[in-house]
Amino acid sequence: MVVLNKIYTRTGDKGDTALGNGSRVPKHNARVDAYGTADELNCFVGIARLAAKEETDAALSRIQNDLFDIGADLCRPDMKADAEAEYTPLRIVPEQVDRLEREIDTMNASLEPLRSFILPGGSELAAHLHVCRTVARRAERLTVLLAEQEDVNEAAVRYLNRLSDWFFVAARIANNVGKDDVLWVPGANR
Repeated sequence: MVVLNKIYTRTGDKGDTALGNGSRVPKHNARVDAYGTADELNCFVGIARLAAKEETDAALSRIQNDLFDIGADLCRPDMKADAEAEYTPLRIVPEQVDRLEREIDTMNASLEPLRSFILPGGSELAAHLHVCRTVARRAERLTVLLAEQEDVNEAAVRYLNRLSDWFFVAARIANNVGKDDVLWVPGANR
């Protein structure tokens, strides 16, 4: 359990920060960018929840918790050292990815196939979910970039990839099961 009795520590005043294993890196480090963007996404999910009804709110609550799991996973480098760690580091597991896939399939079953790209918007909730989708894609890109440089849990990458899909489908559901999607009209303003 985490105990935070003092919020500022002054340990990052020179531009570095501690990772989950105690090592220090610059605040612009690729690993910090990746988990920082997952944290940013979590904030946007919190905003989306303000417009969500009960079932969607419950799903978004689960996603927020998973995003903290992603942050815990990504802030802990060197997965090979997990066995020697003082405590078992928290890692995203394939079952979390599987849950997202099941939820996507369930939501998608009630939607008509798309015949055009859609513009972000429609309902308030859909607009918020589209913001979440794009921030999830950025978190995924940063995590993939990190994985090119260091060891990263593959399940975390897969989770972020599915998560942006989840937000896309959930946004369509929020738009009256796709009926109020805003369709892109190529070249409409030429």
